[in-house]
Amino acid sequence: MLFSSITFLYAFLPLTLLAYFLAPRGWRNGVLLLASLIFYFFGEPVYVALLLLSSVSDFVWSLLIARRQAAGRSARGFLIASLAVNLGLLGFFKYADFFLGTLNALLGTELPLTGVPLPIGISFFTFQTMSYTIDVYRGRARVQRNFATFAAFVCLFPQLIAGPIVRYTDVEAELADRRSTLEGVSSGLRRFVFGLGKKVLIANGLGELCAAFRASQDPSVLFCWVYALAFLLQIYFDFSGYSDMAIGLGRVFGFRFPENFDYPYLSRSITEFWRRWHMTLGGWFRDYVYIPLGGNRVSRRRWVRNLAAVWLLTGLWHGASWNFVLWGALFGVLLAAEKLWLGARLEKWPRALQHGYVLLLVLFSFVLFNADGLTGAAADLGGMLGLTGLPGLSGDALYYLRSYGVLLLLAMAAALPCWRRWGLRLSRRRAAVALEPLAAAAVLLACTASLVDGSFNPFLYFRF
Repeated sequence: MLFSSITFLYAFLPLTLLAYFLAPRGWRNGVLLLASLIFYFFGEPVYVALLLLSSVSDFVWSLLIARRQAAGRSARGFLIASLAVNLGLLGFFKYADFFLGTLNALLGTELPLTGVPLPIGISFFTFQTMSYTIDVYRGRARVQRNFATFAAFVCLFPQLIAGPIVRYTDVEAELADRRSTLEGVSSGLRRFVFGLGKKVLIANGLGELCAAFRASQDPSVLFCWVYALAFLLQIYFDFSGYSDMAIGLGRVFGFRFPENFDYPYLSRSITEFWRRWHMTLGGWFRDYVYIPLGGNRVSRRRWVRNLAAVWLLTGLWHGASWNFVLWGALFGVLLAAEKLWLGARLEKWPRALQHGYVLLLVLFSFVLFNADGLTGAAADLGGMLGLTGLPGLSGDALYYLRSYGVLLLLAMAAALPCWRRWGLRLSRRRAAVALEPLAAAAVLLACTASLVDGSFNPFLYFRF
C-alpha cells in the first residue's frame, strides 16, 4: 500500500487512527502491529510471513544473548547466528540471482536463477532488526521481552518499507510509554501532508518526464541533460517526501523518528553531501561497519580498506546490479580523495564553484544509479557527453523542456531551505495559526485531485 494512494489516505489511515486513539493505552502497540501487518499485506501478502520470521528470529536471538551474558558467558555465537539468519534472508531474496547471473556470465555456466521477487522494504527492516540484536549484545539496548512490542517496532508501518532506518534505541522509551498530544498530532499531520505534496505534486511529475525520456525514440544531448536534472530532483523529492510522511506519521502516534535529509543539494563537498543525504543509512554503516573495522584511527592502508568496504556495501545495499556497485565505488573514491588531498584545496574554491562541483558529480552519479545496468549507464552518460552520436537538439527535448520547464524551476526552488526559514518566521505570527492548516488542506486537496486523475505513482526506494 502506498502512502500516496486514495485507499491509504481515505480508508486505511483514518480507520487506523480511530482504532488507535479509541484503544486503551496498553493496547496501542498491538493496534499498531495489526495495522502494520495489514498495511504490508496489501503490498506483499506472501511476504508477511517473512516479516514475522525476521521479527521472531531477532526476538529469540536477543533473549538468548541477554540470558548468556547475564550468566557471565560469551554470547558471540548467538550474535553470529542472528546475523547469519538476517544476512542469509537478505542475500537469498535480494542477491542470489545477481551472483548466479554473474557466475553464469564469467564461467559460461547455465545455473538456474531463483526468480524470487524482492520483498518490499527488506533492506530497511533487516538493518533495523540487525541493529537491535547488535545493540543488545553491546549492552546499548535492554532486551525486549514482550514479542508484540518488539514486533510493533519491526513492523511499524510509517517507516517499514522505505525508512528512515529507525533503531530500537531511537524509540525504546516511546514503545514503553508515549503520549500523543494535540500539538504532536497536528504538527505530524501537517508534516505528512507537505511530504505527500513533495511526492505527488513534484516527484510524480518529474517521474513522468524521466519516463518520457526512456520512451523517446529521438533522444539528444539536451534531452539527456534534462533527464539527468529531472531524476536528480525526482529522487530527492520522492525519498525525502516519503521520509517526511514517515516522520509525520510517527509524530502522530507519539514517536520521534530521526531526520533523514538536510537539504543535501546545498553541500559544498561530497563529504558534506553524505552527511545530509539518507542520514540514517550513513549513520548505520558508520556505527555497525566503519567504526568496528577501526574507522579512521588506523593506518592509511587500513582506512582505505574500511572506506572501500563501507561503500561496496552501500552500493550493494541499494541494488543487486553492477551499476550500484560502481556507484558506491565512485563515492568511495571521491570521499577518499577529499580526505587525502582534495578537501583542503576545495575549501579555497569560491562557494559557487564548490556547489557546482558537488551538484555535477552527484548528477552524474544518479544517472549511473538509475541506469539499466552498466550498458545502460554507458549509454546514458555517453549521451550526456555527446559520445554516442546523438544529436545536440531534438523535437522531443524541446517539447518536454517547454512542458516541464516550470516544474523543474519550482523543484529547484523547493529544494532550498529558505522555505523552511520563512515558514518558521511565519509560525511566530498569530495569523499563521490559521494559515498553516489552510495551506496543508490545499496541498491535500491538490494531491487528491492529482491521485484521482494520475497514474504514475511508485516510490523509488521501494525497490531497495
